[in-house]
Amino acid sequence: MKLLVINGPNLNLLGTREPEIYGRETYDDLCGMIAAHCRDRGIDVRFFQSNHEGALVDAIQSAYRRDDGIIINPGAYTHTSVALLDAVKAVGVPTVEVHISDPDAREDFRKVSFLRAACRATVKGRGLKGYLDAADLLADLYKKSGGNV
Repeated sequence: MKLLVINGPNLNLLGTREPEIYGRETYDDLCGMIAAHCRDRGIDVRFFQSNHEGALVDAIQSAYRRDDGIIINPGAYTHTSVALLDAVKAVGVPTVEVHISDPDAREDFRKVSFLRAACRATVKGRGLKGYLDAADLLADLYKKSGGNV
């Protein structure tokens, strides 16, 4: 199985950005944790992070006919980007939306996710471990489909 992990704006600042919400682990810590988890499960994983919406769309499109699943934390674009929604719909790659915090427990505007409509699941409020949950969800889906996702 091939998995693409996409992280949006400000996630490169993990560890320094609002640590009371997002924790003290860095972006490198996150990628290392996911890589180890996926390695243990025989999943080939690659990572992409950008603060730019168009670059995130390009990353989603790069998964077409290449990856079996996408994990995406769109950051603030969760609440604003129809372009990300359309890209996920267009490529048809099973996608799980991840949020380190629980947006539903924060400001009202964070409760709206444009992307959610195109995702198989949303994992929120589990900290960095939410990415591992998402990887496991996609791996189970891949296995159940016999690799035909």
